Amino acid sequence: MSTQTVRYEQEKGPGLLIRAIYFIFVGLWLGGIWTTVAWILVVSIIGLPIGLIMLNRIPQIMTLKPVRTNRYMQNVNGRWVMRESNQPQASFLARALYFILIGWWFSALWLGAAWAISGITLGLGLPLSFWMFDRVPAITTLSRF
Repeated sequence: MSTQTVRYEQEKGPGLLIRAIYFIFVGLWLGGIWTTVAWILVVSIIGLPIGLIMLNRIPQIMTLKPVRTNRYMQNVNGRWVMRESNQPQASFLARALYFILIGWWFSALWLGAAWAISGITLGLGLPLSFWMFDRVPAITTLSRF
């Protein structure tokens, strides 16, 4: 049995200029509302799953960052098959404990710092802010993309 694998590159999405304009006119206020609703859902316990999904989507809501998918083509016995893979995640128990002890409050500080950097630097800190917004899922729940 012969196998060959070819990996596809990540989809890039809009450039930094478009993302910055979107962030200034839409993402900043929409992200604030989105984050507030997500944390209310997380605290309500019943809304926890939806709240975590919302927190994991903050990079897309605030900065138009595309969803990451790792695609690759694999040649199995002369036939090419498209597959998708995800990064291996920490165990559910480890992620749950991290979220309960650290993730929920540390992500609030992290997002506050990202908003402050983008505002205080009058836009010059947008690359750093975008990097911080992109890391919110990892900060909140140790999610790997």
